[in-house]
Amino acid sequence: MAPSDTETRPSEARQRLLAAATAVFYAEGIHSVGVDRVIAEAQVTRATFYRHFPGKEDLVLAYLQGVDQAIRGQVDEAVAAERPATDIVRAIAAGIAQNIRTPGFRGCAFLNAVAEYPDPANPVHQAVLAHRQWFLDTIHTLMARIHPSEAGPAAQHFVMLRDGAMAAGCLFDPDRICETFLRGVDGLVETHAARPSS
Repeated sequence: MAPSDTETRPSEARQRLLAAATAVFYAEGIHSVGVDRVIAEAQVTRATFYRHFPGKEDLVLAYLQGVDQAIRGQVDEAVAAERPATDIVRAIAAGIAQNIRTPGFRGCAFLNAVAEYPDPANPVHQAVLAHRQWFLDTIHTLMARIHPSEAGPAAQHFVMLRDGAMAAGCLFDPDRICETFLRGVDGLVETHAARPSS
């Protein structure tokens, strides 16, 4: 039996709210955008907003969850290709570079969010840390497949290269930043793969 309009409308409204929040939070910052702006952009009522999100922080967490899921999807796609780990790390880096070259790029959504939520006890801050830990763990696993020795420092090096590229990519020529980033990742992978066996 097909769902009625009343059964599908809340889901559509939630999607509109999330899409609007994602656009304005990323482009303008989280604290600078109020609930009324998101409601107006999504073209829903205030009551509809509060039916889906008890407060703004809930919407911010849902926004970050959506970004997290998108990044996990890209990484999972690279990992699922069943290529050598060196190629997977390079594919993840290429995806990051592609994102940096996207019109309207404003840096890492998670680093931007944590700058606005510095309290480590805040759920938004914790969501950022959880995402970053997952990403570091994923790169660590891949680096360990390339060479088990010093996989932790190699993974941290990759994340630092990524963070630098994401920060610089919205300030300077993204093509030059991406060239530098990808060259750095190539060097990191080659150096790590060439480590002597312990």
